[in-house]
Amino acid sequence: MKKLTLVSGKGGTGKTSLTASFAALACEDTVLVDGDVDAANLSLLTGSDMLERHDFSASKMANIDQEKCESCNLCRELCRFEAVSEDYTVDKIACEGCGLCYYACPHQAVSMNETISGQWFISKTPYGTLVHARLGVAEENSGKLVTIIRNKGEELAGAGGKEYLLIDGPPGIGCPVIASLSGADRALVVTEPTVSGIHDLGRIVSVCCHFRVPAAVCINRYDISEEQTRAIESYCKKENITVLGKIPFDRAFVDAMLNKIPLVKYDHGPLSSLVEEIWENFKYY
Repeated sequence: MKKLTLVSGKGGTGKTSLTASFAALACEDTVLVDGDVDAANLSLLTGSDMLERHDFSASKMANIDQEKCESCNLCRELCRFEAVSEDYTVDKIACEGCGLCYYACPHQAVSMNETISGQWFISKTPYGTLVHARLGVAEENSGKLVTIIRNKGEELAGAGGKEYLLIDGPPGIGCPVIASLSGADRALVVTEPTVSGIHDLGRIVSVCCHFRVPAAVCINRYDISEEQTRAIESYCKKENITVLGKIPFDRAFVDAMLNKIPLVKYDHGPLSSLVEEIWENFKYY
């Protein structure tokens, strides 16, 4: 099984559109993982029927037992987040789960209870099983959630004898990205010819190098700035990074998304052939 991860230094580079097309080209010989748990949208391009739903818990929240509470006000004085109200109840939005009130309460009236931080799902798509998740509003530990769904994807791919585990990683260089790259055989960095695109390309390539994941580059919408495209190619040449392909700006990507299907199933012209060529280069890179 080959573990392939698509990443990008910034959002909006077209990474998810490429992942959906790669899944379609893999002819159901893959398990998909949507690692962008803060804004998961791979299911919008593949279509999905949910098979399983599971709760995800990664944080704790303070709870004050009113029968034990002596209204000494110590918890209110110590809480820097002002999460304890005048009637000694805890604001679930303001509480950060630090546990200071739990340790400080002289009457043992405070308990720390696990909370549901999000959910993860197993869904069926026309292009293979999709494992994805949704993190709750303002919740943390997205890296832990990515690890859970990545491991589940590996388990399903191994049990099903699939050839590929295809991970649509989140943008940026943070903990969720590291979780998406963990154990990957290779990574495809999708970038765009903008100043921020070039800057963030260097950052995510550094992450791939640090974790010893071989990385290649795909330049999307390369024709919106030929100058910036040349700058990206120059950078890749200097860093000995292979550019697997350059994709021109095309409205077909948007139209395919609006029709909830991968590009290669919507467009059957040169653009689709180009994406297929990049897929062939990536899986054997």
